Amino acid sequence: MVQFDDRPIAPTPEWVRCERCEGLVYGKRFGRNHHVCPDCGSHARLTAHARLDQLLDPDSASPLDFVESLHDPLEFTDTRPYADRLAEARAATGLREAVVCVRGRIEGRPVVVAAMDFRFLGGSLGCGVGALITEAAATSLRERVPLLMVVASGGARMQEGALSLMQMAKTVQALTELDEAGVLTISLITDPTYGGVAASFATLADVILAEPGARMGFAGPRVIEQTTGERLPEGFQTAEFLLAHGMVDDVVPRSGLRATLGRLLGAAAPAGSHGRASAPHGDDGPSPVLRDPCGVPERDPWETVRLARHPNRPTVLDYAGHLLEDFQELHGDRLAADCPAIVGGPGRLDGRPVMLIGHHKGGPGLTARRRHTFGMATPAGYRKAARLMRLAEKLGLPVITLIDTPGANPGPESERGGQAVAIAESLRLMSRLAVPVVAVLTGEGGSGGALALAVADRVLVSEGGMYSVISPEGCAAILWKEPQAAPTAARALRLDARELLRLGIVDGVVPEPPGGAHGDHAGAAALLGSALGTALDELVPWDPGRLLCERGSRFHRFGVEAGNPAGAGVPAGT
Repeated sequence: MVQFDDRPIAPTPEWVRCERCEGLVYGKRFGRNHHVCPDCGSHARLTAHARLDQLLDPDSASPLDFVESLHDPLEFTDTRPYADRLAEARAATGLREAVVCVRGRIEGRPVVVAAMDFRFLGGSLGCGVGALITEAAATSLRERVPLLMVVASGGARMQEGALSLMQMAKTVQALTELDEAGVLTISLITDPTYGGVAASFATLADVILAEPGARMGFAGPRVIEQTTGERLPEGFQTAEFLLAHGMVDDVVPRSGLRATLGRLLGAAAPAGSHGRASAPHGDDGPSPVLRDPCGVPERDPWETVRLARHPNRPTVLDYAGHLLEDFQELHGDRLAADCPAIVGGPGRLDGRPVMLIGHHKGGPGLTARRRHTFGMATPAGYRKAARLMRLAEKLGLPVITLIDTPGANPGPESERGGQAVAIAESLRLMSRLAVPVVAVLTGEGGSGGALALAVADRVLVSEGGMYSVISPEGCAAILWKEPQAAPTAARALRLDARELLRLGIVDGVVPEPPGGAHGDHAGAAALLGSALGTALDELVPWDPGRLLCERGSRFHRFGVEAGNPAGAGVPAGT
């Protein structure tokens, strides 16, 4: 058990009463269950030492040097002198401040942890906490080790006045340095997290996890109701509310935290530090990607459309399950929503860390497909994808996008949310990502909604996939004036894999199992994995300058006659 002072850790009482359901729980059972009520699932508060003991590998913790800060800088007194309150908090908790900072390991992966303790003056952010959080970040920066912040706070420490306010900017600067250095940061939101902590380092982490029921916000619900006169909805500011509104990446029960953190730390680690690096692909046989249009089986374009739309085709999560180790789905655009039509997160492909992002239609069931809006992303979906791409660039992870969408969501809410702007910003971001990007059209590639994830160094299409400026039905209705002409429009649009390769729109075609990917998910994933491995083997050694130059050249040539000065120096289509 983690212990850094001379005070013994208080034993768990023989019986514990749950604060939510008021049921009695046998103390030893409560302790074995990580202080989670077995009846209602309520997560009781943990001390900083108990938290470290739960999360870190046994005997891996070592404390960071304590940073001395100003003591009672305002000589503040309310009903009692602040100096007396500090002394009482230290005596009651055995802590010198409201945060404990250590080095340690989680599932064998190194990490620096700053764990806050709400017992110490409500976990308030003062000069001491600011200094210790900043030192923890500086340690992460020096040692190139991820930073985990376990936060619990009622807000800024009023007794330290504006000096307390300055700690918000100070800690934000410390995290910004980690961003610039490419060091992973993770926040674990526990109950409660409010005020200056929520509005600074707690919400600037690359990944934000929350315990079930944990509350987070800038202002507390009582203040909001008193100020606005509005009655707040049920569950307002809880972890589940925050997840639905795109503010956190996941809500993780205490029993699953170590495994989740282990996956995140593993996926963000350099390829050589865990597992094996990706082995060369394609050296022992034929290329896993078809690059000659004559080698792509001919298929009627309308049949391709029907195959690309088959409800049983593998989804991005199916491919992730077959291909990736340590995959951890992340959620939310950190602004307003979590679009279910876009999913993504880090994982390892043959030992190589990557960021996977893709459209998700929801699978074969109509209910699931409606829940995922048939893979038609809202602006929040594209903003979520952009956030994950930026995280990939920060950590140096190649980006893989799997595209399967009829198009961007056309609803009025999407228009009010700036759908056109979200797509345009995604195109701009992908154009300048300084990491390798591989895009694969695994099913439908509909218009700008598909292109928003397809500005890549290598663009591939599955044998049963398609790519078009408009759906055949839409084209037929506009130009032929009758939707029944959709098969004719499909042939005219040349949207099938063979024609896309001939036109140079895609760089290669990924074969599918006989009969199509929908009949053999594992086989389709194996073929896709080989194609992705081959593309990454080629691209990963390239420096950022070459990546950006070649990516720009790839798209610059489209629509330009060969030999035209505008296309000078630009490689021809495949």
